[in-house]
Amino acid sequence: MRLAVACDHAGFVLKDDLVRRLRRRRHTVIDLGTRSAAVPTDYPDAARDAASALLAGRADRGILICGSAVGVSVAANKFPSIRAAVCHDVYSAHQGVEHDDMNVLCLGARIVGPELAWELVEAFLGAAFSGEARHVRRLRKIREIEVTWMGNGLFRREATRGRRGTRRPRRSS
Repeated sequence: MRLAVACDHAGFVLKDDLVRRLRRRRHTVIDLGTRSAAVPTDYPDAARDAASALLAGRADRGILICGSAVGVSVAANKFPSIRAAVCHDVYSAHQGVEHDDMNVLCLGARIVGPELAWELVEAFLGAAFSGEARHVRRLRKIREIEVTWMGNGLFRREATRGRRGTRRPRRSS
């Protein structure tokens, strides 16, 4: 399988371990960095790089790692057709693929150790989308949300106003 793997500085050591193991298992790994734990890097950059590889068709799935996995998950899910989830248990790692067609696994290097991380990666990569009608229907609804909210420029307009959700509500007179 072709995998895009990226991390911030907090995920560097775990990323290197997983990349080594994946290559030993003959996966094609696109290592998108970071290249050091010593230099602070921002998790949105890792999410952007992995999402771009998937959207360009260079990778089939992605693995993102930061300290908690929350940041990379939030950032990755801003991209259309990216279905990223934090998985710190084996059930979620395979069920997310089987039911939700999850294509990006997010791991917290400060939460899981290397052995559990490897089990999660194996569960994620070993799973396939079920294609059951109820799951297809739900994915279609997610796609409608993406088209409605991402396709109309709302996110671009919000970005020009600064942080989302920081506007104060108007007081009625």
